Amino acid sequence: MRSDLDIAVHPDAAPEGDVVARLRAELSHRVDTTDASLEAARADKSGHRSIGRPLALVHAASVEDVQRTMRIATATRTPVVTRGAGTGLAGAAMGGPGEIVLSMRSMDAILEVRPDDLLAVVEPGIINADLNAALAEYDLWWAPDPASRAISTVGGNIATGAGGLLCAKYGVVRDAVLGLDVVLADGRLLRLGHRTVKGVTGLDLTSLMIGSEGTLGIVVGATLKLRRLVPGDVCTVAATFRDVRSAAQASAAVTASGVQPAIMELMDATTLASAHSYLGIQPPTPGAAQLIVQTDGPAAAAEAEAIGVVLSANGGNVTVTRDRDEGERLLTIRRSMHPAMEALGKTTLIEDVSVPRSALATMFDEIARIEREYDVTIPTIAHAGDGNLHPNFAFDGEEVPDHVWAAADALFRAALALGGTLTGEHGIGTLKRRWLADELGDDQWALQRDIARVFDPLGILNPGKVFAP
Repeated sequence: MRSDLDIAVHPDAAPEGDVVARLRAELSHRVDTTDASLEAARADKSGHRSIGRPLALVHAASVEDVQRTMRIATATRTPVVTRGAGTGLAGAAMGGPGEIVLSMRSMDAILEVRPDDLLAVVEPGIINADLNAALAEYDLWWAPDPASRAISTVGGNIATGAGGLLCAKYGVVRDAVLGLDVVLADGRLLRLGHRTVKGVTGLDLTSLMIGSEGTLGIVVGATLKLRRLVPGDVCTVAATFRDVRSAAQASAAVTASGVQPAIMELMDATTLASAHSYLGIQPPTPGAAQLIVQTDGPAAAAEAEAIGVVLSANGGNVTVTRDRDEGERLLTIRRSMHPAMEALGKTTLIEDVSVPRSALATMFDEIARIEREYDVTIPTIAHAGDGNLHPNFAFDGEEVPDHVWAAADALFRAALALGGTLTGEHGIGTLKRRWLADELGDDQWALQRDIARVFDPLGILNPGKVFAP
């Protein structure tokens, strides 16, 4: 799919051949200009693709490799797009003509684990699930749990401010990072944050970097806040409802009850049917929506029982299991949503709005209204525990049709009108930059853009993303 990103060449940029030659002289075999690699670097999981191939893909293996790349980029005025596993859904890591793509995937080491301090120091290229598999031997884990945990990197999670299934109880990436090592656009290395539980010296540049999508600097190391593995049982509650509004109202009732589930996921009728078909299991009742709720810890069984009572009182057909394997099977249905959409053979625009949890049912009403008004189907799942929805716009062809963009525009504005936000965890990238000022307001948009220019005065870090006019 062609992106609407305009590639702007810096007026003082060096000839492209000179840039690649300088990279090869400094980084040798780390510089990749093969057709397959450059073509792959044009796209991420958003379905979008830049208008052409980048100059080169640099496979950084060390902090020094990143610094060398950025010094060359600054000297030659060459834009740089930082990339992890390429699993982003907002078009933030796509490399285009005249750009260097800097891959952090090879920097995947765990540098330090301190069980006594509940922290780990890691490189950005490590896969989220691989990190937690390694931490398990210490009876520790890193809480952020995106649905893409098996394929997404910790650095990518940090760049987008990722969330996930467990964040209603255990927090998002911003809650789980103590410090960052960052290379600036000119090659300087900053060590931000701290290793202590408390730390308020100066401005919180660590939090500023989280979710900045490669526009402020390049994360080359992260000091992560860990948790002890949760003791006790894991219980899973599955409840089907006659329609998605009923399921959304029931999820709000669980929140209002005061019981805190670890996971509470909602699938509307279309996504539920698609996932069942993809997995080859018995189809659900037509029109039915489903909530999958999981509790953990010493009180898991009592909490699951209480949640089951709330869901039954709100029209749910409820089952409860203490079998972890059965619970994972139920969650597999939820995690299969995106592969199921891909299996339809259509292009999918995967969106990511959040609303206050009390407004979740109203947001589903708005989605239904937009479906009728624009004659589109918008399969939607939601992290119901925190009000984060993922509406999907499926269509034929590579270009997003005008009526789909119009429907997306209506959906974004509906979320904002309910006190919500454009993105809960995917980021802005290229897909949502045109709506950013609508949420921030002109003054805050300009201030944030000015802050980015302090970090990157030449505008060479991920240009055209997030703050582009």
